[in-house]
Amino acid sequence: MSEGRMGVEERIIEGLEERLGTFLKRSEQALMAEKSRVLKPFGLSVPQYAALFALSQAQLSGAQLARICYVTPQSMNSLLSTLEAKNLIERSPSDLHAQVLVTKLTRAGHAVFRKANEAALAVERGLSAAFTADEEKTLRDLLQRAIATLSAH
Repeated sequence: MSEGRMGVEERIIEGLEERLGTFLKRSEQALMAEKSRVLKPFGLSVPQYAALFALSQAQLSGAQLARICYVTPQSMNSLLSTLEAKNLIERSPSDLHAQVLVTKLTRAGHAVFRKANEAALAVERGLSAAFTADEEKTLRDLLQRAIATLSAH
């Protein structure tokens, strides 16, 4: 007698539930899904929001933005083209390097960012509210240790 498809899937899921990486991935996916949901009314993806956040702090090159936002330079270039088409950013040659484009928020970009940032911050505050201050500090410390451990190789 062969096991049904659900039996196999349930066994695999059960096996994955024993792995720490599964919980890290699922929590990251849940956070990104919620941020995607709240950013959608502003016409932004999470990576686009991350770029606008960085640009709200300083004018940056595409390479700098790619590093800050943890995406490839090619992905960032595509993302910036989309934001430029929406008139949320503008790019101009750098004063220091003529071949480097510096990106800054437009007036419309600042306005959209301010509203989107409130929505994203509400998600972060809701997550923080699920923990006591000590629990949140412990979680941050544990996640930082996980990052350091995984980045050591």
